[in-house]
Amino acid sequence: MRTRIEPRFAQCRAEGRAALVTFVMAGDPDPATSLALLSALPAAGADVIEVGMPFTDPMADGPSIQAAGLRALKAGMSLKKTLAMVAQFRARDSATPIVLMGYYNPIYVHGVDAFLAEAKSAGVDGLIVVDLPPEEDAELCIPAVQAGLNFIRLATPTTDDERLPKVLTNTSGFVYYVSLTGVTGAAIPDYSRVGAAVDRIKRHTPLPVAVGFGVKNAASAASIARHADGVVVGTALIDALKTSLEDNDRATAGTVEAVCQLVREIAGGVRSAQGKQP
Repeated sequence: MRTRIEPRFAQCRAEGRAALVTFVMAGDPDPATSLALLSALPAAGADVIEVGMPFTDPMADGPSIQAAGLRALKAGMSLKKTLAMVAQFRARDSATPIVLMGYYNPIYVHGVDAFLAEAKSAGVDGLIVVDLPPEEDAELCIPAVQAGLNFIRLATPTTDDERLPKVLTNTSGFVYYVSLTGVTGAAIPDYSRVGAAVDRIKRHTPLPVAVGFGVKNAASAASIARHADGVVVGTALIDALKTSLEDNDRATAGTVEAVCQLVREIAGGVRSAQGKQP
């Protein structure tokens, strides 16, 4: 199985740098603005885009991403509309990898087989479903892989060497290393430990390792990019979007640019850490 993810990480590796992975919530603050933002991210420096699937009970997300999901749901976003938005993006961009990130409940309600077929047709490359452990691979992971999608797993500082092989079973695309314990946006990670953590994961898998949670600016991105194959930023982008909104959470003329400006800055930080071995 080969999606757009593998060649994109290979391209970044050949350029001697980490990939920048950006997260946005589908439909935040409204579907039209969300599509405009999604379409603008590659030119701003995003190598891979994670698209959040709005859900009412996002247990692993901090306040910023929870609020983004609620704004999206209030604006009428749904899983069906999320897939349609990816298809609209894909009609304009055939190269940038898209990963859907979220929770199993909306997928289960939609129907696993229908969801996977529609996701593949829309141009989705991979899935991150945070509340399905490896013990539940038969629910979605294995069917997703059989449908031609990467299933990307999260590893954390508490994922020890005994647990890690189980986590990596059936994982493909890349490994998402959560550099701190807790919910998204909760704290600043200890960057001095990132390198050791990445090295430990790489002893178990040849997959690229992307590191997220706590990336807020160019400096923090550069600190991670020196050790990882990818740098993931989400909460900081959601906060930049929120700051640009009117009091009633309506988008302004500067909403898309507010996010893209931060992406450009963080992309500059990632690229300043060039020198990784191809």
